[in-house]
Amino acid sequence: MISAHLIPPQDAAARRLAVLTLDEAHDLLHLLQLIAAEGLDELSDEAEWFAREIAARIPSEN
Repeated sequence: MISAHLIPPQDAAARRLAVLTLDEAHDLLHLLQLIAAEGLDELSDEAEWFAREIAARIPSEN
């Protein structure tokens, strides 16, 4: 599980990440990275931002 103390309490969407397993967080990170790599539209920009936020909160895969 992602430690809840790593997630800012003011962001309700980020707090929900605390319920993901580490494997789920890595799967989500990979999905967001794929979306971000598809182009320079609003969706890819948001996906890139979320990917950076998630990557900063979880340990890297071995």
